[in-house]
Amino acid sequence: MDMLTIERELDRILPKVEKPARYTGGEYNSVVKDWEATPFRAVLAFPDIYELGMSNLGLAILYDILNRLPDVLAERVYTPWPDMEAQLRATGVPLYSLETRHPLADFDLIGFSLPYEQVYTNVLTMLDLGGVPLLASERDERHPIVIAGGHATYNPDPMADFVDAFVIGEGEQVIVEIVEAIQNLQSPRGASNLKQRLDILRRLAEIPGVYVPRFYDVEYNADGTLARVTPNVEGVPARVTKRIVPSLPPPVTRFIVPFVDVTHNRAVVEIQRGCTRGCRFCHAGMVTRPVRERSVEEILAAVDQMVRETGFEEVALLSLSSSDYSRIGDLVQAISQRYGDKRLSISLPSLRIESFSIGLAEALKNGRQTGFTFAPEAATETMRRRINKFIPDQQLLDTAREVFSRGWRTIKLYFMIGHPDETLEDVRAIADLANAVLKEGRKIHGKAAQVNIGCATFVPKPHTPFQWTSLDGEESIRAKQSLLKQALRKPGLKLSWTEPEHTLLEAFLSRGDRRQGRVILRAWQLGAKLDGWNEHFNIGAWRQAFAEHGLDPEFYARRSRAKDEVFPWDHIDVAVRKNYLWQDYVMSQQGETRVDCREHCFACGILPAFNSVRMNLPAEAWECPPVSLSRVTGDGQGGGEI
Repeated sequence: MDMLTIERELDRILPKVEKPARYTGGEYNSVVKDWEATPFRAVLAFPDIYELGMSNLGLAILYDILNRLPDVLAERVYTPWPDMEAQLRATGVPLYSLETRHPLADFDLIGFSLPYEQVYTNVLTMLDLGGVPLLASERDERHPIVIAGGHATYNPDPMADFVDAFVIGEGEQVIVEIVEAIQNLQSPRGASNLKQRLDILRRLAEIPGVYVPRFYDVEYNADGTLARVTPNVEGVPARVTKRIVPSLPPPVTRFIVPFVDVTHNRAVVEIQRGCTRGCRFCHAGMVTRPVRERSVEEILAAVDQMVRETGFEEVALLSLSSSDYSRIGDLVQAISQRYGDKRLSISLPSLRIESFSIGLAEALKNGRQTGFTFAPEAATETMRRRINKFIPDQQLLDTAREVFSRGWRTIKLYFMIGHPDETLEDVRAIADLANAVLKEGRKIHGKAAQVNIGCATFVPKPHTPFQWTSLDGEESIRAKQSLLKQALRKPGLKLSWTEPEHTLLEAFLSRGDRRQGRVILRAWQLGAKLDGWNEHFNIGAWRQAFAEHGLDPEFYARRSRAKDEVFPWDHIDVAVRKNYLWQDYVMSQQGETRVDCREHCFACGILPAFNSVRMNLPAEAWECPPVSLSRVTGDGQGGGEI
């Protein structure tokens, strides 16, 4: 279908769908380059709807980096809502980029962001609508190279059938290397070269941090567990080590301003990357090590430019733990003084209770008050020691009292049920603590005080100390949720939770192996799509797909692992040693905790990895130094310091 026909059909389609602005493009700060004059064309794909994808910082970073290259254009595409999908299929209009409305099949590179597992079937929907073969094995030199990155790709093999190459780790540098590799080996458009695609993939596999599944064979034991993953060609590493950016590059400031309200309609600056707390359930905290900080001066300059170039009224200071930023008080005070009279709202996602300061609360009062979020995760001493997040109840109550007393009326608390060896008494303590926080708010604000409780179900994720444990049983999960629903049914308390079937999906996909590719494909064929949305989630399609292929979701989700079991992700190296994770798991069973890595280094493996990256040493040269200081900081200009 030619471009003129696509435009004509879209003029008829868009008035018929919900929120047509999702599909028009043309937003302020979007980048439209000359298609014919630009040699290399990439489309960045977020496999969920526009409102979620527009809030994704990773995609915004790559969009900015690629469009700064003079010979490269980067455009965007998101998963259409079912009404738009139906219109595209009915009219034959292919899924297209927002900037120039070219079909996905016209691009040289399609880059998917996979932040969570529930988007896997959406990848298939987008490829199918875009005219690209679903299976990597069925693509040839006529088709784009399909890559994927993001947190879900630290266990890439469940999606190996559909993705040509995975980026493991941080993408700011490697995305440019990938583009250059494809450019150097790419034949002129229209030329026939059957060997070209394989040559490109071989070159990509040589780039540190890039995993090309077709160059690895997978073998299984008789009991269904993994035996080994081994390279099948020379020159590719046995283990693919994640990419680490030595110092954070300048932050994005020219954010695209959407026409419709999106999930997080704000500007974002990442003030630090990584975490030193060592929470045993936290996948992000393990795989994003080490900590690197931006300077206060760089952050302030970025905020100035963001406000000037976007007009957003809220700025999020993003980090896994914003209040662990070493100069958070100075930063918030400076921003508040500079923008207090302009009512700029400052958002600090997921504050640490133990590092939260009253001075920070006072500084934030200069902007619009948006409430505070804390993540205790557990409410008994036993569970807190087990997950390595020890926060006394009194500390939380004292902090809540101070927040309420300074004018805020809403506090959100994040908890998690289903921790290893958790009891109903541990769950009941969640309700008791939430009620106690509300009581503190009532003393000050009366019935206007509000406590929102988010209660997710623990999923044992790859590359964490809890990767050896199993998902809690469905009956147990439902009993715990029922207890909380009863105990938190009163004015001033609002409970949200995750349905057990959604948790099961996340668990078997995050802990899966390459055999799940055919399950994902079959579930999609049976109607699985938009799995993160309650109104579209179809667990029946997934159960049928597993049954048809002789696999059991419980095998992946609800089975404890032996110490020496080979995991489907063991050939992916996050630079945190597996033996370290096992030691931490044993400590959790004994109720032992580790202090913050800033106080004591436990030789997890990340420091020698980081030093080697900074000194450009090969992975085989990495060695653990003597255990000593563990804080890694950056000056925002030229690297970090140990």
